[in-house]
Amino acid sequence: MNKLSLSCITILLTFNLLCGQEYYFPERNEIWKGQSAQTLNINNEKLSEAIEFAKNNEYSGSRDLRIAILKGFEREPFHEILGPTKKRGGPAGMILKNGYLVGSWGDTKRVDMTFSVTKSFLSTVAGLAVDKKLIANTNDKVENYIWDGTFNGEHNSKITWEHLLQQNSAWSGELWGGKDWGDRPPREGDVDDWKFERPKEPGTVMEYNDVRVNVLAYSLTHVWRKPLPMVLKENLMDQIDASTTWRWHGYDHAWTEIDGVQMKSVTGGGHSGAGLFISTEDMARFGLLFLNEGHWKNERLLSKEWISKAITPSKPNVNYGYMWWLNKKGSRHWKGLSENIYYAAGFGGNFIVIDKENDLVVVTRWLEPNKIGEFMTKVNASLK
Repeated sequence: MNKLSLSCITILLTFNLLCGQEYYFPERNEIWKGQSAQTLNINNEKLSEAIEFAKNNEYSGSRDLRIAILKGFEREPFHEILGPTKKRGGPAGMILKNGYLVGSWGDTKRVDMTFSVTKSFLSTVAGLAVDKKLIANTNDKVENYIWDGTFNGEHNSKITWEHLLQQNSAWSGELWGGKDWGDRPPREGDVDDWKFERPKEPGTVMEYNDVRVNVLAYSLTHVWRKPLPMVLKENLMDQIDASTTWRWHGYDHAWTEIDGVQMKSVTGGGHSGAGLFISTEDMARFGLLFLNEGHWKNERLLSKEWISKAITPSKPNVNYGYMWWLNKKGSRHWKGLSENIYYAAGFGGNFIVIDKENDLVVVTRWLEPNKIGEFMTKVNASLK
């Protein structure tokens, strides 16, 4: 072999390494390729133990998710189902190493509700808007983009895109019939206490609140001037060869008019119904894109700068970035596991876990939520 050929091979290998070609990316509707645990230096017995653990620790709520939702949020005043729901399947999941399937369980093609995992997809739509300069900077005030009164007033006018993305905006108001103070209220006090409490200063306190997340979705719809499911499909899901089965719903009455066209404003979760309905395999594709830092094969779909911002801890909560949970040392730390792990999490035990240090993507459906740390510890123990 001559020196020119060797140089070409060296360049190709370097290019492939930089572009993430050490990973496998499945084509649309392709049976996901696997590799043996031995090839990827994984202890098959311990991996099987982790999978059995997931199968044996199913989320304890009803498989009729309408019942599970109403039970799970019964303490919220005025809570009701406002959008589509779907009865769920049993436990399911996938474990990818370098993009290859090393373990799976349940029906990975079944489309189910995914609840607040939707938030990480919503955050990504914001990232696409930043990458395309539709939003100049996440520190910009949202009122400079949305002038219809949603961000009027002394308090709401202070809110930035970053505040919305980190769930520390303390946006005050009502959207689609949902009142900000009625969503996940404090354990103590009564309705009047919650209703008349003075809003926190934006950027100071994280409050998990779907009304405010839906304000972000509404605002992004107006920035993009088209429904967010179309944005996600055209700019990302089609590019990662996702199936045609996923759907992103809004509340039944959540319509807005843009450029003379009525369009649905979707939700960032499912605790009143709606949100993202998606298969385990499509969730895994989304996770693989993030594992590869925004590249799918040789194409960059999401900037590395955005991903870095999305997984930077917020000041009010070290375990939360731009709608991604972070495994930093805080109240949600999984002890003994890398602090660089980050993940999307949803009601009922829906998770997409990204472990860059070990080249892992782990997806779980309907795992008892308080078992995720133990499950990931078992997965980690299988790595030689």
